[in-house]
Amino acid sequence: MTEYLVVDGGTLAYDVTGTGPLVVLAHGMGDSRAAYRFVAPRLVAAGYRVAALDLRGCGESTATWPTYSRTAVAGDLLALVRHLGGGPAVLVGHSLSGGAVTIAAAQAPELVAGIVELAPFTRTQAMSVRDLRVRRYRTGMTRLLMTGVLGSVTWWHKYLDVAYPGPRPADWDEQLARNAANLREPGRMRAMQRMAKPAVDAHAQLAHVRCPVLVVEGSLDPDWADPRAEGEAIVAAMPAGLAQVEVIEGAGHYPHTQFPDETAALVLSFARAHARA
Repeated sequence: MTEYLVVDGGTLAYDVTGTGPLVVLAHGMGDSRAAYRFVAPRLVAAGYRVAALDLRGCGESTATWPTYSRTAVAGDLLALVRHLGGGPAVLVGHSLSGGAVTIAAAQAPELVAGIVELAPFTRTQAMSVRDLRVRRYRTGMTRLLMTGVLGSVTWWHKYLDVAYPGPRPADWDEQLARNAANLREPGRMRAMQRMAKPAVDAHAQLAHVRCPVLVVEGSLDPDWADPRAEGEAIVAAMPAGLAQVEVIEGAGHYPHTQFPDETAALVLSFARAHARA
């Protein structure tokens, strides 16, 4: 059942299922909380209270906001944790939200027991000629660029085609249809275009994180020429001994949808070690 939380600037849609320590799931740009449709039930079955949120501009949340920055999304996540009793929660963030959970952990350590970053855009990104030699990366970046310039659902789905190498969910066609319908609602594509703009706010907070961190990368993620190296660079920018990297072989940019068993197993192992009631 969809519930709503009013915050400064709009309304956030979310759902909560299960009982136990709180785990909050945040998706990436151009998506919705349905991205966790396979992982969330596994967490609930394991004894966790799971809240899945539609980011500002996405899903059933308000479409138009003054800003769509990672810092703003971090504020939304912390508002939800407070609304649900104050946690401390394990925050799971994908892509853009990987940066957001980093900021949330740095800003409100009393509300965050640990963070999981799935294929995260946390560091400031820089494209190099060497990276462009990797075909997977070159193709993904070209399609993302065309999506941003044209505001095109067609180009976004071309990007998703390379972002999901190998196995895809059984409801892939339904996923694409649902996604296209949502992005064609007024303001949704514009929100995604603004989310895609380069940002440094998450990178600046890496050194200030104090809770345990798990970074999960897909070995075939087209958003980086070397996904493992990206994950290791995030870990290196945090205090020593705080974070670790796991790589899911064969996964692209959406390990939680493409390989839910493997992703849920990693999240559950982390939550068992660090979640608090």
